[in-house]
Amino acid sequence: MSRPVLETKGLTIRFGGHVAVDSVSAAFHAGTLTAIVGPNGAGKTTYFNLISGQLSATAGSVLIDGVEVTNFGAARRARSGIGRAFQLTNLFPNLTVHENVRLAVQARAGGGANIFSRWDSRRDWIKQADRFIEAANLTDKHATAAMALPHGDKRKLEVAIMMALEPHVFMFDEPTAGMSVDDVPVILDLIKKLKAGGDKTILLVEHKMEVVKSLADRILVLHNGRLVADGDPAKVIGSTVVQAAYLGIPAGRRRPGEAPHG
Repeated sequence: MSRPVLETKGLTIRFGGHVAVDSVSAAFHAGTLTAIVGPNGAGKTTYFNLISGQLSATAGSVLIDGVEVTNFGAARRARSGIGRAFQLTNLFPNLTVHENVRLAVQARAGGGANIFSRWDSRRDWIKQADRFIEAANLTDKHATAAMALPHGDKRKLEVAIMMALEPHVFMFDEPTAGMSVDDVPVILDLIKKLKAGGDKTILLVEHKMEVVKSLADRILVLHNGRLVADGDPAKVIGSTVVQAAYLGIPAGRRRPGEAPHG
């Protein structure tokens, strides 16, 4: 198998006497979508924060394309190819949808040092921004300030920005949280299109198991900060350790309505 695009080795973080992520080792390859699930407080978002550089590890390491980035901050990891969408949107609120995405295009092109200089002559940047905005189904909000968008559109804008940065690794932290029923399919379709490209490494933290089942090639289960299951979605979801840890069903007890085996 080819070298992992992203890898964590013994990744650990302690807050005083509490171990929030406990020696988690996992490798992620291009062309795969891995869902990271577990009960509240399992360490899922903390694990994401350790990967993307929002938190510094107590022990262990993070590697991108075989290069250790454990001591890199979030900005340098982003330049190394990690893209992150948060539970809470992370936008320039006073700029329009197009300006937000165009700045991401410009930053990706190496023009970040002069982001407020004249750019109207750079039709290539404008067209690229338009393409990502269209993909996120935000064309009609092209000139709307980010702060004026409803929550669902802010999430779509954040994905458009991440697409414009063209990272190697896409990290989605509960991308459908707080979205309307109408908006959820748009975000899921965006993620499916990224996956269909076959060259991106996608990590997804998600509570909705129907979303996980529809998207994931692989599931990691965290419980009390530890990796307790890793593998094929059907096998992982049906395993006794996941029934106990994630669904709260003690091993050996049937779920309501489930027929006895044998």
